[in-house]
Amino acid sequence: MIKLRSKRFGKSSSSSSSKLGGGGGSAAAVDGGGGGGDIKWELRPGGMLVQKRENGSTEEEMITVRVFTGSRWHDISIEATSTFGELKLILSLVTGLEPREQRLLYRGKERENGDYLHMEGVKDMDKVLLFEDPAYKERKLLGLSRNQAIAQLCRTIRV
Repeated sequence: MIKLRSKRFGKSSSSSSSKLGGGGGSAAAVDGGGGGGDIKWELRPGGMLVQKRENGSTEEEMITVRVFTGSRWHDISIEATSTFGELKLILSLVTGLEPREQRLLYRGKERENGDYLHMEGVKDMDKVLLFEDPAYKERKLLGLSRNQAIAQLCRTIRV
């Protein structure tokens, strides 16, 4: 969290209170909430510096994403400001597929690991499709067959 001090909008307090109707409460609202004039700032994942919300939600908003794996639905609770890569990590624990083996599709498009859920528009109870990457699956099968061929060759050489 970043703390910055706010500056008054007018040069003197009398000119700003006369413009606002002379009420002490209105001048406090211009001042940044009264009590010293400190405004709390936060840096959003997109890089934007914004004033921190004071509505009591100091924690990140949790959403539930419904992930369909082809045969099963998984309800995953995750922070809205998480990335698709972090979602893949959680899914690897649930499905047994490594994150590099997974392809996530949201609204018909494959999403990259660095894409943020909230920036792509993922809301609570939205659906995401999980597919096993066919290229990785093929490389894995070729690797197994190559290892089997090497093992067979080693057995023939020993005999």
